[in-house]
Amino acid sequence: MPDTRPNAEFPVAVAATEVAPRTKPSNYPAPFAARMAGREKRQLGDVFGLSNFGVNLVRLAPHSVSALRHAHTRQDEFIYVLQGHPTLHTDEGLTALSPGMCAGFKAGTGNGHCLKNETDAEVVYLEVGDRTPGDEGSYPDDDLKALLVATGQWRFVHKDCTPY
Repeated sequence: MPDTRPNAEFPVAVAATEVAPRTKPSNYPAPFAARMAGREKRQLGDVFGLSNFGVNLVRLAPHSVSALRHAHTRQDEFIYVLQGHPTLHTDEGLTALSPGMCAGFKAGTGNGHCLKNETDAEVVYLEVGDRTPGDEGSYPDDDLKALLVATGQWRFVHKDCTPY
């Protein structure tokens, strides 16, 4: 991606669709990673060196999912639908979304959430989350727990904390 400033570490602006997709489609351990087939993330915040929060441009192919249904202990999350009609799955049930709609997930509520593209058309949305140290992710439908370690990477364990 070309830098728009001379001798600058980060660009001033980029075309979001020209940011390369993540090379690794999922950080989940096997067998969960395979369930993320059809999801593509472009890490927009990282292009600008943002450290307090992340921004992803996410594309869901037909009949794919955004993530395993999960909740964070310390990270707030926000999504804004740009294209398509995903279904939001939360503890309250199913909510049909359309372009221009948004949803937020407050940290510490325990309300598991994910988006599913149950249509034959592509879904595109922006995903924003903070990077609060010490965050943990819980997965109500799966034997999985996520721990944000000091390096900023996620470590996945079983719910009883045994490693994968």
